[in-house]
Amino acid sequence: MKKTILAAAFMAVALVSCQDKTKEKIEDAKDAVGTEMEQKIDTVTEKAETAIDTAKAKVKGVVAKGAEKVEEGAKKVKEAVKK
Repeated sequence: MKKTILAAAFMAVALVSCQDKTKEKIEDAKDAVGTEMEQKIDTVTEKAETAIDTAKAKVKGVVAKGAEKVEEGAKKVKEAVKK
């Protein structure tokens, strides 16, 4: 009987000890995942900002060329009207 009670007590202590270690590991894993997610989000944000800046620069160039062509067309129409 004493052996059974001692064995049960030992098992209970072992389980409680394992639970504490498991909880610590879970906390560590949760912190690691949170940190990794923040880093990934920062990386994606930087890439998106770079892509947006590149797109803005390209659009400005296209708009400027388009405006020049419109002005050239307007000059041609204006000259044709004068003739």
